[in-house]
Amino acid sequence: MEKDSCRPFMFHSSSYLNDHVGFCGSIKQSPSDFVVTEIDTSGQLVTEIATDHRSKETLSEQLEICQQNSKRPRLSSPELYVEEERCSIPDDSALCTAEGLPPSTREVEDFQYDNVFACQLDKVDTLDSLLDDSARERLRLFACNVKDMWNSKSEPAVHPSELSLGPFLDKKDRASLHCAIRKQYPFLITVTKCGEIVVKANQDYQELCCLVSEEEACGFLKFLDARMEDSKFAFRPDGNKEHRKKVHHFISKKFGKLVETKSFSDSQQSAVVVVRFRERSGFRKRTNADLRQKQEIYTAFTLRKENLETLEAIGYLSSELGVLSSDFSYTGIKDKKAITYQAMVVKKVTPKSLKELGRSIEKKGICLSNVRSASQPLRLGQLQGNHFDIIVRNLKQHSNDCPASLKERIFEAIENVKKNGFINYYGPQRFGQGQNVQTDQIGLALLNEKLVKAVRLFFTPEDTDDPVNKAKKYFLQTEDAKGTLAMLPDFKVREKMLLRALNRYGINQEGCCRAWLSLPHSMRIFYIHAYCSKIWNEAASYRIKTYGTKVVNGDLILAEESAANSSLNAKVICTLRKH
Repeated sequence: MEKDSCRPFMFHSSSYLNDHVGFCGSIKQSPSDFVVTEIDTSGQLVTEIATDHRSKETLSEQLEICQQNSKRPRLSSPELYVEEERCSIPDDSALCTAEGLPPSTREVEDFQYDNVFACQLDKVDTLDSLLDDSARERLRLFACNVKDMWNSKSEPAVHPSELSLGPFLDKKDRASLHCAIRKQYPFLITVTKCGEIVVKANQDYQELCCLVSEEEACGFLKFLDARMEDSKFAFRPDGNKEHRKKVHHFISKKFGKLVETKSFSDSQQSAVVVVRFRERSGFRKRTNADLRQKQEIYTAFTLRKENLETLEAIGYLSSELGVLSSDFSYTGIKDKKAITYQAMVVKKVTPKSLKELGRSIEKKGICLSNVRSASQPLRLGQLQGNHFDIIVRNLKQHSNDCPASLKERIFEAIENVKKNGFINYYGPQRFGQGQNVQTDQIGLALLNEKLVKAVRLFFTPEDTDDPVNKAKKYFLQTEDAKGTLAMLPDFKVREKMLLRALNRYGINQEGCCRAWLSLPHSMRIFYIHAYCSKIWNEAASYRIKTYGTKVVNGDLILAEESAANSSLNAKVICTLRKH
């Protein structure tokens, strides 16, 4: 069997169960020749799932979702709304508020006061109630000495590097004191040693002040302290790209596990560095009441696509909905040159919004159906299998096959497969059929931590002169990530994500590491899986070639009595139609 392509491909298998002569034919001459329909965990084809899904949301939950949705209008770029920070710094120090930000980032949502740590809003001087006069004076002098040492242009005087405030046996008192000191002296940090509170200079604050104003550094650290879920902090507009890079690098290095940064352009040829918390990182422990009050919004739907990559379709939908590509979850990537049906779940989008997009969508090849509420995302592999309807065209006998008719060869092949089965090799599409660089080669480079090589392999162009390959050639010749970005069409999601990170962090080992990590996990793991698939093909081929079909020590056997209950992953459902 051959695909409609003039380029040979490397197929990592060489042993087969059947030795029949076979026949020739072509598949995938058009997308409609290859229809893939996902089979969900309950054994249903996704197109057979009833479209009349009753929402399980209560009326109050629906009203809450509507209120949330009305507060977050769709923006031209995803996630471009900045929370107003309630920091106790002068009003004219801006950038705890959205004042002075580009128009696209001025969508403001006030903090809910009851979600902020009590110590952040308590106007009472808690240091008065927690420390005596002597301890407060020692703390004040220590803070002054720290500031003097940082501001001194001459050789600074020698001062103690830390200050002990003595033991505090009550855990709540210690927590209150930690919070009160950070609130009044954000350039200090506190630690607990065996119940004793020790105060030190915050070196991160000093380093940050070398990059931004003291007011911005103060506001940023208070933003970290509040740890308000879904909140954002914006530094002042900055027209110096190299300086913005330094801010990005500093925050990523010091607080990268907690927050992430991104630059947004404004109308004054400047850009604003916006910081937000990473999901599930560093927020206070929620109560059951909190969880009931604010549940993640998930919407499930069936995606029908034609002649599109799965990730290309996701890239288009994420752009239209104003969310990230990583907000989509699915059970697997489907063929490009095909008509495919698959289940998907998108986060932070209501069923109403998705239905509206489905009615107005203009992108040829995408159709959304069965839109409904869901309680959680999908996982890779969360399916029983796939149903294939395949049309084989241009049927003919092999050139040296004279004795039998074509019809006899076809039925011979079908009977052999029925009787003996077949080895479920990964097909050439898993490895990037027809490409100069195959996906398993990129996967091997990633596994060997040769990250720069993996990037260069990823951007290796094909032997065509279309805009995408022109952009790839330009990148390999110049390493100009920003220029390459401008040359690529919007639907090249992975390429653009990598290039944005490379432009920010550089094309070196660390920069390429950050670039690969900028891709969602499901995109990165695709290349590792491709290499694993190659190894599986070679191992399976070696096993059959060495031992044949007889059972040997080490084989895993599917017992007859459990075969009926086995997953459809072990089966191929195929309708063969002659055209």
